[in-house]
Amino acid sequence: MESRGRKSAADLAIVTADGLAAIRRPDPPSELTDEQAHEWRCVVNRLPAEWFPRETHGMLAQYCRHVVAARRVAQLIADLEQNESFSVEDYDRLLKMQEREGRAISSLATRMRISQQSTLDREKKKPLKPAKKPWQ
Repeated sequence: MESRGRKSAADLAIVTADGLAAIRRPDPPSELTDEQAHEWRCVVNRLPAEWFPRETHGMLAQYCRHVVAARRVAQLIADLEQNESFSVEDYDRLLKMQEREGRAISSLATRMRISQQSTLDREKKKPLKPAKKPWQ
């Protein structure tokens, strides 16, 4: 039998298992490579379990593919810079590839709210310097 009247703050602070459903972190899709799946787990484990609902899994998978591709392009650039027969055309093509990957990563990260820009607390924004008054 329940007690009459309002519940105390202590009673309200108790969490019961009745209304809680276990939230699991999503597993990486089977079509991802081992390196891409590792990136998936790193991102998913860094954020709360409910951060990635089912409808965002496609974007997260694509994000992981782009991150791995960007690493490979960066390695190709580093290898080319060490090569004595340096080709400016190849270097330019690799830099363009790197820029494309960076843009894709940035766009997906912002859309999934995992970038610094999207998680910035606007309330803690650095205050601007006050403008000088005309009489000062």
